[in-house]
Amino acid sequence: MEEECPLVCGESSKPVQATLSSLKMLDVEKWSIFSLCSHEELQLIRQACVFGNAGNEVLYTTVNDEIFVLGTNSCGCLGLGDVQSTIEPRKLDSLSGKKIACLSYGSGPHIVLATTEGEVFAWGHNAYSQLGNGATNHILVPCHISTNLSNKQVIEVACGSYHSLVLTSDGEVFAWGYNNSGQVGSGSTANQPIPRKVTGCLQNKVVVNIACGQMCSVAVLDSGEVFAWGYNGNGQLGLGSSGNQSNPCRIAALQGIRVQRVACGYAHTLVLTEEGQVYAWGANSYGQLGTGNKSNQSYPTPVSVEKDRIIEIAACHSAHTSAAKTQSGHIYMWGQCRGQSVILPHLTHFSCTDDVFACFATPAVTWRLLSVEPDDHLTVAESLKREFDNPNTADLKFLVDGKYIYAHKVLLKIRCEHFRSSFEDSEEDIIEMSEFSYPVYRAFLEYLYTDSISLSPEEAVGLLDLATFYRENRLKKLCQQTIKQGICEENAIALLSAAVKYEAEDLEEFCFRFCINHLTVVTQTSGFAEMDHDLLKNFISKASRVGAFKN
Repeated sequence: MEEECPLVCGESSKPVQATLSSLKMLDVEKWSIFSLCSHEELQLIRQACVFGNAGNEVLYTTVNDEIFVLGTNSCGCLGLGDVQSTIEPRKLDSLSGKKIACLSYGSGPHIVLATTEGEVFAWGHNAYSQLGNGATNHILVPCHISTNLSNKQVIEVACGSYHSLVLTSDGEVFAWGYNNSGQVGSGSTANQPIPRKVTGCLQNKVVVNIACGQMCSVAVLDSGEVFAWGYNGNGQLGLGSSGNQSNPCRIAALQGIRVQRVACGYAHTLVLTEEGQVYAWGANSYGQLGTGNKSNQSYPTPVSVEKDRIIEIAACHSAHTSAAKTQSGHIYMWGQCRGQSVILPHLTHFSCTDDVFACFATPAVTWRLLSVEPDDHLTVAESLKREFDNPNTADLKFLVDGKYIYAHKVLLKIRCEHFRSSFEDSEEDIIEMSEFSYPVYRAFLEYLYTDSISLSPEEAVGLLDLATFYRENRLKKLCQQTIKQGICEENAIALLSAAVKYEAEDLEEFCFRFCINHLTVVTQTSGFAEMDHDLLKNFISKASRVGAFKN
């Protein structure tokens, strides 16, 4: 059993005291694997990557540049020299002193990372030579990959399921690994055991961004042109055809459009243009193209997200999920979201695209290496978030279910009409609240500080009641979004009942449609058996009008 130091599991080393005044915490707690870490360990995390077929492995770096891993360790992908799983963070000593610039992972899984010095290390699953060391046996510790890269500085890495790409500082792409569909861009379909420069149409061109789908590769040039190669059975190369390509091909349909970034899903591709427009193509069986249907597209198709400019796109080769961030900070998601198909960009209550993958992707992995830089400046919004439920600065206490929630009168008056009027002549500094539960009332007050909610669908129903009572229409919309995201056959009738009760028409229609689409299972649930008589009568009447009972 390894000794534990006060803050970090693993080898005994001097812990660094991270003070919040000098360090922004990385919010990783939405990934369930981090529940294995203590609060003290979480405070020290600076970079993190969750990977693996079930999101069951994680690698993270700390404020003092130590690298830790934990999880199931499939194929030795934790790099510890063995295949033993661990529920305690273990230090990755073999990379001691190295700082990670970028990291990607495959399906095996295998890991490829580049250091800030531009060196490349790889380990894990290697049956298809995807580690680039010339062999096909799994590698249990990080291996320095230098063949053809020894005098190159690598600035970006990307992994497909079983192949790997790196981008160098001089704009060259090197590829290796599984090549059954031409995804390493060598002009053949023979597996590539060591890094090889991708040439052909990329010869003498400067690449600025790379991405991998499951079995395809995409590169963006400094000119804004896009080249793609590899598997094309779903049209994911954007060439208007479905034939595989073993050499890079320019996507002619994007002629005249300057692309900045590319992101690849399992079998679909997203690009972001200089003007903040998103185009998508490829597989679409879950609506991951965001086009409003489930038809595959072999040509780039524009994705409409209100009238806002997009500044970030997100996808990863292990999922059928897409996400985007707008200039005004709104986060949209579409595609496969917890088993549901979302065929148009859906506005979420998240503050970053990473949260989409933590909460809704299957598996729940990170689509990029998460990182945070030291920053002692807090925006107004960040300062307000920090002061919620802070007894040191509060001038008002709410007593709910025997527990206190600390707040600030002036902020509540600014943010909520109800409090503006109720505090008019009030000198109280303790308010007892019995109408709503502690989780619901706390979520409401927290919303006034943060503009977001974090509740289960069932608790969001209680918050919907409160939002209706206080006439907080934006909060009402957020509650409806949360409830929609958590609907299933078991709770569909209960959520429908709540929507009717609180006159949430949009949610009512959504729940009704869900019930109709899953009618057989829904009618066998206890919720249906206990349904209110009038609601049941209305439900049957409405269901018959939309043809639910036709043979």
